[in-house]
Order: sequence, then C-alpha cells, then structure tokens
Amino acid sequence: MQKVLYSFKYAIQGLKYCFCTQRNMGIHAIVGIMVILLAFTLRISLTGMLFLLTAITFVMVTEILNTALEKAIDLFTSERNHLAHKAKDIAAGAVLLSSLFAVVIGLCILGPPLWDMLSQLLLFPGLR
Repeated sequence: MQKVLYSFKYAIQGLKYCFCTQRNMGIHAIVGIMVILLAFTLRISLTGMLFLLTAITFVMVTEILNTALEKAIDLFTSERNHLAHKAKDIAAGAVLLSSLFAVVIGLCILGPPLWDMLSQLLLFPGLR
C-alpha cells in the first residue's frame, strides 16, 4: 500500500512541476476551465461535456508528455543537436495538433448554442 501512495505522491509532484514551470500548461488549464464554465452556462448535454472534457484532457496530457520528452532530451544532451531539436519540435507539434482538435470539438459543441444566444441578443434585443 505504501508503494501505491508513493506513486500518487510522485505523480502529483510531476503535475505540480508542469503547472509551476510550463507557461502553456497554465494557459491550457485556464482555457479549459473557461470552456467548462461556458458549457455549464449554455447547459450543454452530458455527452457534449464529456467530449469537451476529453479534448481538454487530451491537450493537457500531450503538454505533459511534451515536457517529459524535453526534460529527457535535456538530460541526454546539453549541446545543440539537430535530432534533439527535431524531437522537441515533433512533441510540440503533438500539442499543437491536440489543441486544434480541442478547438474543433469546442466549436462543434459550443458553436450552435452560442450562435443561437448571439442571434437572439442581436435580432431581438428588446425582448429580454
């Protein structure tokens, strides 16, 4: 049981490290929280919420893996290395791809109710 508790402790330390040292991790978290709050405000269905949470988690997991890969490469070499640079670029590309995926999911789920709300506000402002 002690080993399991230590595993959780180390995992939490890893997450804390990412949040404290990686600017983009904080940005992803803040945007994710804003998206979830907007989804609650728009009364998005449970299925829609699950898609949004999956997309947000996917972005954050890829950011964590990107950070882990960068640290492993930094441990291996401190000199400028073409292959190390490419590996870091590829990992950053994975974060970008997951972020674009999350934007598409967000637009598909949040777009229609947002459009409806804006249409009502712009077309019938006196009815509120």
